[in-house]
Amino acid sequence: MCFELDSTPPVHAISGAAVSHRELELDAADRNRFAAFAAEPDEPAGAGIVVLPDVRGLYRFYEELALRLAERGHTAIAIDYFGRTAGVAKRGEDFPYREHVEQMTQAGIQGDVRAAVDFLREQGCRSIFTVGFCFGGSNSWNAAAAGHGLAGAVGFYGRPGRVERFADIAAPILALMGGADEAIPREDIEEFDRALSEAGVEHEVEIYDGAPHSFFDRRFDDYAEASADAWSRVLAFVERYSN
Repeated sequence: MCFELDSTPPVHAISGAAVSHRELELDAADRNRFAAFAAEPDEPAGAGIVVLPDVRGLYRFYEELALRLAERGHTAIAIDYFGRTAGVAKRGEDFPYREHVEQMTQAGIQGDVRAAVDFLREQGCRSIFTVGFCFGGSNSWNAAAAGHGLAGAVGFYGRPGRVERFADIAAPILALMGGADEAIPREDIEEFDRALSEAGVEHEVEIYDGAPHSFFDRRFDDYAEASADAWSRVLAFVERYSN
C-alpha cells in the first residue's frame, strides 16, 4: 500500500479559494457504477485531471489532492476502483482490498478512467490529464495508451513493469520516482526511460535520490524538498501540455 489512511498530500491549501466539491457515482460503458469525488473551482480556467489512487482505492488523501488541484484552477475527479466487486458504499479501514485488486483487469480500470474523462469533458474541460500514485501511477501511464485522448499522464512511483503498450502511448509522460524505493529498482526505472525513448514518447523521468516509495506525504518532513519539487513539476507539466 502507499499511504496511511490518515495521510494528506504535502501541498498547502489556498485560503479563500472558491472551490466546491461533491461525492458522486459514475457509470462506465460496461454498466459498472463506481464512487468518485469531484472538486471544481467556481471559475475553472485550467485542465481536467483524473486522480488515480493506490491499491486501496478512493480515500481521504486523494479527495484532499483533488481539492488542492481545484484550488489551483483545475477540475479534478478522484475515482474508486472497486465498484464491480465492492459497490459504491464507504468502506472501513479493515476493507480487504487485496482480494478485490486480484479481480481487477486493466480493461475494467481503463473503462472507469474513460467514464471519468467523459465527466470532465462534460464539465467543459478541453485538456485532460491523469495523475496516479503507486498502482495508480502505472494505471495513469497505461491510460495514455488507452485511447482516452489525454493531454498527458503523470505517475508517482508506479511500477514500470505494469506498463503494457509503449507503442500506443499517445500523450507525454511524467514519472516521479523514489531513488530509495525498495519496491522499484533503479534499473527498472532506467529501463522504463529507455523504452519510452525507443517508442518516441515525449517524457520526463525524475528520480529523487534517497526518497522512498510514497515519499509524497505531509508526514515525511525528510522528503519535503522532493515533494515540493514533484508538485511543482506536476503543475508545470499540466500547464505545458494544456491547450
